[in-house]
Amino acid sequence: MSARTDTIDDNPSAVPEGTGATGRQEQAIPQAPEAGAGAKLAPGHFRVIALLMVSAFTVILNETTMTIALPAIMTDLTITETTGQWLTTAFMLTMAVVIPATGYLINRLGTRNAYILAMSIFTAGTLLGALAPTFGILVSARVIQAMGTGIMMPLLMTTIMTIVPPQIRGRVMGNITLVIALAPATGPLMSGVVVDLAGWRAVFAVVTPVAAIVLTAGILWIRDVSEKEIQPIDPLSILLSLLAFGGVVWGLSELGESANGESFVNPYVPLGVGVVMLGVFIWRQLARQRTDSALLDLRTFRSVNFRLAVGIMAISMIAMFGAMILLPLVLQNAMGYSPTLAGLVVLPGGLAMGLLGPVVGRLYDKHGPRPLMVPGLTGVTLAVVLLATINPGTPLWLIVVAQLVLMMGLSFTFTPLFSSAMGDLEMHLYSHGSATINTVQQVAGAAGTALFVALMTIRSTALTDGGASEAEALTGGARLSFTVGAIVVAMAILLATRIKRVEAGPGH
Repeated sequence: MSARTDTIDDNPSAVPEGTGATGRQEQAIPQAPEAGAGAKLAPGHFRVIALLMVSAFTVILNETTMTIALPAIMTDLTITETTGQWLTTAFMLTMAVVIPATGYLINRLGTRNAYILAMSIFTAGTLLGALAPTFGILVSARVIQAMGTGIMMPLLMTTIMTIVPPQIRGRVMGNITLVIALAPATGPLMSGVVVDLAGWRAVFAVVTPVAAIVLTAGILWIRDVSEKEIQPIDPLSILLSLLAFGGVVWGLSELGESANGESFVNPYVPLGVGVVMLGVFIWRQLARQRTDSALLDLRTFRSVNFRLAVGIMAISMIAMFGAMILLPLVLQNAMGYSPTLAGLVVLPGGLAMGLLGPVVGRLYDKHGPRPLMVPGLTGVTLAVVLLATINPGTPLWLIVVAQLVLMMGLSFTFTPLFSSAMGDLEMHLYSHGSATINTVQQVAGAAGTALFVALMTIRSTALTDGGASEAEALTGGARLSFTVGAIVVAMAILLATRIKRVEAGPGH
């Protein structure tokens, strides 16, 4: 990159001024030009996007490391699969609760302060995870990490939609997919190597200094890219989102615990409470959006593309995170592979997803979403069907191929999904649209994780009671989970056929 695009202009007018006692809004880095003004990033924007991408890589890397480290944590802290999966579920559930408030936080704090808050919280949680003496404290550390992550992802998406010209959004989204997808790819491998060499606590210890360095760079370089807005926040909406999303995920998780006889509550109680509270949460948002004070402005759902994208996102995340947590468990606990080898198995798929990102972005700019998403979701369905045949004697190469096809299919799905959904919204709804998509993403991922583990536990318990070996029971449970997942993903193909291409225009 030339010096004109990778540094912030030395002109003081390009650097935000502080807000004084008068409450004057900060001056922001200029926003993206409209459709006819030229398709390139303004000076200073490249550095902001690059640093946000590196930060996103760091927080997502940490999210995927737990899938490989989980068996070692289970052994060290003497917990079951259904208990251990809360390290992933609690992380995503916390993100789901935090993300709806990010629209308010980003508008109120601005890009710079929101970034510093997010990375400070994440760094503190990562340090606590490295020092955690018990499972309870470890889960608390994951919750703290998730609070920071939950702010970072919508901040990245909202910033891109604000400063990137519409004509090159697909290309930029593709580059982001490349960088961010490398985290799920390298996270499990890094985790496997570190666990084999130094134990699971070292996974957190490795990430902590990286997070601290990125935080310091953000303090020095990040500037606001839009004007701040002072908006009220609704504490009741936050409470309702916690009860709604938490109840649904808790109920699904308790289904697995009840199969082991370890559940202390009927799983349908929290599940029912969650569904009811979700209805109340939606009603609350519809009422408050009339005065532009909703935690999540649901006027985003007036867009057909946005509604379809949310449905496809939910289904895709169920499949992805369900596979991400089950495969390492099967590979290590049923097939006897080491953490490092388990990480290597999922590496090709993650790398393929990342490398395809820029290609998919360019194809989206040229052809639109439907020609990419329909074959992509078809590939995801076929991959999950293939995983539904797994048993203790399944060749390792077959699992690698299935996971590779799964991640390639998701690559052809996610970039068009985000671009077509967000591109169909008016600019003032970008932060709410990003927050909504990310909330659904995390709730669906948490629910998918809980559901897949619950189905696996229920089936494997039944097989064990019938005399099956531990390896046969575990793979039998995994087969049931993947079969249900394949049926669910097939539904997304029908939704993808209705996604329309969004033409760039004023306000978009």
